[in-house]
Formats: sequence, C-alpha cells, structure tokens
Amino acid sequence: MTSIFETAMGPGFHRLHPALRRRFSVGLAGGEACTGRGVMDRIWHGPAFVRPFLALGATRNILVPRAGRNIPFVIENVPYADTFGRETVSFVRTFDLPGRARRFDAQMVLDPRGDRVLDYLGTHQHLASELHFHAEPDGSLLIRSGEHRFREGPVDVRVPELVGATAEVRESYDDAAGRFRIRVRVVNRWFGPLFGYEGSFTASYTDVRGRSVRAGLRPVREEARA
Repeated sequence: MTSIFETAMGPGFHRLHPALRRRFSVGLAGGEACTGRGVMDRIWHGPAFVRPFLALGATRNILVPRAGRNIPFVIENVPYADTFGRETVSFVRTFDLPGRARRFDAQMVLDPRGDRVLDYLGTHQHLASELHFHAEPDGSLLIRSGEHRFREGPVDVRVPELVGATAEVRESYDDAAGRFRIRVRVVNRWFGPLFGYEGSFTASYTDVRGRSVRAGLRPVREEARA
C-alpha cells in the first residue's frame, strides 16, 4: 500500500515520525482520506507590492490574499483518480478569515520520474511546481519546491526566477501536544519573503473506498502535462 509520497521519498519515508508516515500514506491503495483541523497562529505577507499578486492568485484559489492571526483552518487530503487516470491527492486548505473564508487549492500527483511530486495549483491547474520531500533527522518533513511551469492552452513555459518563488514547507508532529505543526515560507530570490503561514492541527482519517470525491474538491480544469 505505497502512497505517491512514499514512492517519491523512497527509504527516507520510513525515517518520518509515525504520525507523519500515516498522514502521508493517504492514497488509493490505503483507501484513507485525512482531514486536518486547527489554527494558523499567523498568516503573513511580504512587501506591499506583493498584495496585488496575492489578490490575483486568490481568484483561482492560489495563496491567501489577507494576513491574520489565530485563523481557524481545515486541510482536506483526499485520494482519487483524475481525468487522466493518475492517482491524485488533494491538498485543499480553507482559511476561516474574518468576513470571508479563503481557499488555497492544490492537487498532487507523482512525477513520471518517480522521485518527486507534481503540485498543480488552483482551480484550473495553470501552475505546476515540482516538490522534493525529505525526512529530517528529528523525523519531521521538509518539502522544497523546484521548477515552476505555467500552462494555458498551447503555452507551456518555465516561470522565470524574477517573478517566481521557492516554497519551503516544514511539517512535524508534537507528541506532547498531540498536534501536527506546520510552517510555510514562500521566498523570491531577489525580493525576499513573500508569503507564509504557521500553525498546528489535529488529524482524523476516513475510509473513502468506493466513495466519490465531494463536490467542489476537485479542480474545474485538469492539466494533462506533467
């Protein structure tokens, strides 16, 4: 019952904390979905010029356009087969910001090379990022993004470093608190930190074998190009 994440990480997967191993074993073979519920202690933005880009991305459920503290959130990790038959795991985050909830959608598939994961962002999957998963010595998980590509119709181009950014995600399990802890930073090589959040959550697991994915969880458009 190997998940796409275990395949990508290889032997390193077994160095993760047991709670992280279960969370990232979500997949079609195991038949489980994971729902995390918790609080983001802080959602932050970089310089003021970043905000219009965040607002634009938010129209397609990419990133979060507002900063805040102590924001309740839910993350839904549900496995399914996409239109092209690829095993996919949703990473749909809903942040309960004052006045209006905001979503940050991503769908992950195994890269054809087998040693990394492709992260399709937003409602229409116009952006795709390579993700590299590493187990840290303390059993936590480090995820770093690699190449980003923009795809729309016949267009398929690499996002240049000037306007692109590197994402770093650190996820761990706090045994004393019985909670997962997460920290995300998105940084541009030239302009510095752009966006991020940090917080904690608990997880519950649901048997989804034979069940359809709930309405609204899958993207409006799916991208075939890997």
